[in-house]
Amino acid sequence: MREALKSGCPINLTLEVLGDRWSLLIIRDMMFGNRRHYRELLSQSDEGISSNILAERLKMLLDQGIITKADDPAHKQKAIYSLTEQGISLVPILAQMGAWGVRFLPVREDLAIRAELLADGGLEMWEAFMDELRERHLGARARTHKKDTPSVSQQLQAAFEAVQAARKGARKANKAGRPARA
Repeated sequence: MREALKSGCPINLTLEVLGDRWSLLIIRDMMFGNRRHYRELLSQSDEGISSNILAERLKMLLDQGIITKADDPAHKQKAIYSLTEQGISLVPILAQMGAWGVRFLPVREDLAIRAELLADGGLEMWEAFMDELRERHLGARARTHKKDTPSVSQQLQAAFEAVQAARKGARKANKAGRPARA
């Protein structure tokens, strides 16, 4: 890989590894959606990645050491993908990208809520989330989670579901208030 790099600039080098849309979305889905199997990554992405692009990007992320691949102990014919420490360390970058998107782009409320929570939670929340990811993907023991509080993953999911439920309720109310069609 070293020979193919265009310069020694850290931003350029990072873009050469992560600069395409699909790589970051795969990492996002593994990180925030806990999608760890090929089929989940293929079928559960809102953006609709094609199977050949997914296979290509997974191989590149494996080659770069951002993810690992192992046989799934629950199903012999499936592989399970995991983030490495290198992949987990991207949490602050994705959190900042999400915060920027919420601030400057016309995002959907239910898809923005996690980015808003991560931005508001700052470094402390990012560190706790990275610990959760280390536990889930690397088998490491989480250091920062307190028993009486929901995990960062649980907080993000609960906020997402609450906004979705509110949107669904608003749609139902709108439909109920409309006159019947003739």
